[in-house]
Amino acid sequence: MSTTAQPTILFDGVCNLCNGFVQFVIRHDAAGRFRFAALQSAAGQALLVAHGQQDVAATAADPDSVVLVEGGRVYTHSTAVLRIIGHLGALGRMAQVGWLLPRAWRDALYRYVARHRYQWFGQQESCLLPTPALRARFL
Repeated sequence: MSTTAQPTILFDGVCNLCNGFVQFVIRHDAAGRFRFAALQSAAGQALLVAHGQQDVAATAADPDSVVLVEGGRVYTHSTAVLRIIGHLGALGRMAQVGWLLPRAWRDALYRYVARHRYQWFGQQESCLLPTPALRARFL
């Protein structure tokens, strides 16, 4: 199976909030549906460029969004998060409420948190290193 056949979550590899989100998805994705890559990684950059997202790839040094690559499409900001959570069983059903808000409102809240994430949650010096058991799920 190609590495892009499964939905792939691209995340800020040095952000503690983003790493926590990835750990949350791993814990609740029993089927192992998602793959992961840091936005700053060569694999993450290549995936964005392959999907015509050079503008997103160019901001990888200071990313402001979780990115979901799924079914040949690229989703960012609140839409990416809601789509990801939507695949996580009961959590996904609860997340349906988020779709009721206008995208502009959802994304404004998302960007507010993204702007303050390092201040509130901190950051690491380097990207998350997966455990040997999870290594196959990371690009």
